[in-house]
Amino acid sequence: MSSGYDFAFAIGGAAGQGIATPGNILARILVRRGLNLYAYNAYQSIIRGGHIFLTVRVKDEPVHSHGDKLDLILALNQDTMDRHARHVVPGGVVIYNSDDIKPAEVQDGVQLCGMPIKELTEDNRNKLVQNTVALGVMLNLLGVEFKVLEDALALQFGRKGDDVVADNVNVAMAGFDHAKMNFKPFASALPERDKPLAVWTGNDAFGMGGAAAGVKFYVAYPMSPATGVLHWMAKNARECGIMVRQIEDEIGVANVALGAAQTGARTMCATAGGGFALMTEAVGAAGMMEIPVVFINVQRAGPSTGVPTKTEQGDLWQALGASQGDFERIIVAPKDALDAFNTIAEVFNLVDHYQCPAIVLSDLLISEGTFSVDPDAVNMQPTIDRGEMITEAGSSDGGYQRYKITESGISPRAIPGVAGHAYVAPTDEHDEDGVLISDEYTNPHKRRDMVEKRARKMSTFHDKVAAPELEGPADAEVTLIGFGSTDGVIRDARVLLEAQGVKANQLAVKWIQPFHADAVTKVIEAAKKVLIVENNYSGQFHRFLRSETGCRVDGHIRKYDGEPFQPHHIVNGVVDHLGDKKDVAKDVYVPFQEILV
Repeated sequence: MSSGYDFAFAIGGAAGQGIATPGNILARILVRRGLNLYAYNAYQSIIRGGHIFLTVRVKDEPVHSHGDKLDLILALNQDTMDRHARHVVPGGVVIYNSDDIKPAEVQDGVQLCGMPIKELTEDNRNKLVQNTVALGVMLNLLGVEFKVLEDALALQFGRKGDDVVADNVNVAMAGFDHAKMNFKPFASALPERDKPLAVWTGNDAFGMGGAAAGVKFYVAYPMSPATGVLHWMAKNARECGIMVRQIEDEIGVANVALGAAQTGARTMCATAGGGFALMTEAVGAAGMMEIPVVFINVQRAGPSTGVPTKTEQGDLWQALGASQGDFERIIVAPKDALDAFNTIAEVFNLVDHYQCPAIVLSDLLISEGTFSVDPDAVNMQPTIDRGEMITEAGSSDGGYQRYKITESGISPRAIPGVAGHAYVAPTDEHDEDGVLISDEYTNPHKRRDMVEKRARKMSTFHDKVAAPELEGPADAEVTLIGFGSTDGVIRDARVLLEAQGVKANQLAVKWIQPFHADAVTKVIEAAKKVLIVENNYSGQFHRFLRSETGCRVDGHIRKYDGEPFQPHHIVNGVVDHLGDKKDVAKDVYVPFQEILV
């Protein structure tokens, strides 16, 4: 049974202070103890300087968001101390280098743990040595034996040689012993469960999902926050049998992707919103030529360059309107890293079946977030269905028609080069053979027939993917509807609302296009009060929902400052709309992320 362990810590400093390394070491220790975690890194788009704040939440049950509370802060500079120390909850800890950092005002019951770094490290001049000392302090306060940290340091620094490992172990031991003699440990020690877990980012999950789905060609131009997919693919390409190419710009990326997919190779590319804007003409070309290809758009704050290292859900209508004209596309918004992994295999089967492009809408929160995962939940051998694909020579009954008009709208797809199945793949409107209709004259009947053929392809889509299901009590006072990455934070907010006497349920929408309009309409019509939660200013998902269902909702909870929702944002939004319960549920936790800007 769960012990209810829920602990959150943060590491704050400036770029260049080595924040990632202690975060990675701690994450590895935590998942090897079988604990669930989620990490969110708030950072600025500059190489050195600028405030960085890595938040890690640890639980003995699934973690859905980085939460609202902080139990421990490791302040690597004065700026972090001044910004965040006062947000540590009573019973918590602030760790800092007492040689250089002055303690700030904290809440009653918060322990200030100063580390005399020069004394503990014999005046070691490595500026990053405070990070390793702090790891020793943290592990002692969490009741973890030093051997666990020693092994983690050996793994982290082993490639740098025995001397480097020994140096790090020694200074970590100094911090561990200093904490043992001077500081009070947490009342609850860090638990350990029977089954170790793994850890990955959302971008890792997309890359791994592509490999499992049979992707043979990956092409990209680096653009934050999508670059992690390219990194994973490049690192693992040889072992997985994937050709990976970095092209000069996103226009080239998209057109190279179409060429590879046209040959029959499962092909994927990933970019951010600004890069996807350049890809949209190719998306339309894929629609006209009926080429199955997958585009991943990792959303960040826009427009234009926007805020490159911040998150948002601002590209929904860009995906809906990518390229010109009417054509069929699949748009899907995974909810977290594991869902991202599973979605890639599913969406490749769909694009092969329906012979159309797909757009996967992620965002920085998912793609650069770090998640724990049960390895047994990761199916590296999903079912692969290539649809109506002709790969061998055979009779074509008097002439192959690539774009044959069929009752289903799905035409037989031959891989280029298969004997007896030559055809033209045009970006212009064409007839069943691929001949441009404007070459003779613009035949309105042929144009209409081809538009209707392509439209019929999606008539069975809803039978192949799951409709969103309402989760939570049927008699809820409020129904929260969101799409993509808002799923987790809404789950956490519902728990807080229930503790305050407010019943809430939720509808998490994943498949955007085609849309399960009937299922969503039923939920809205049966609900007492409906609020839409989305990470943008203009209410893009609400406008889409209204256009598809015609339903009105009762209110909105929106965030567009570059940072993701925390549970208290949802709680406070619900309470504001309920009106008569403000005094019960308002301000559950101090909003520690609000002062990042």
